[in-house]
Amino acid sequence: MSVELPFAPVDTIIRRHAGDLRVSADGAAELARRIQERGAALAMDAAEQAASEGRKTLMAEDFGMSSAPDAESLVLPVAPVDRIARLDIDDRFRVSMDARVALAAQLEEYATDAAEAARMLAEHAGRRTVQAEDIETYFRLVE
Repeated sequence: MSVELPFAPVDTIIRRHAGDLRVSADGAAELARRIQERGAALAMDAAEQAASEGRKTLMAEDFGMSSAPDAESLVLPVAPVDRIARLDIDDRFRVSMDARVALAAQLEEYATDAAEAARMLAEHAGRRTVQAEDIETYFRLVE
């Protein structure tokens, strides 16, 4: 599976929570990969919800949101999130704009949690750089 999400916005999310630590390219790449996996899984769940209600369009409600936040307030771009949403779902499903934004918001929150924890892990290890191993360790601890 190729990574659909550009690393730059993921790097921005990590840096926002890294304080004065640096961020390795591998760290941003690892978090982008994890975000993509999570997004594809959430879209599969949303597609199952839509199908159970006889719909072919995924909506914000299928992602647990009554309404989508403003897309301009998000760091993650909506177009790559749309591609992530479509990775594993059947082609018969459409993804509404509100659903794309709702998924982007959820993924950004997911990334924020990981970035904050990765910063703490890097600091605990006495390093000045958040690395892929910090992201991997966080997910091993929470999964």
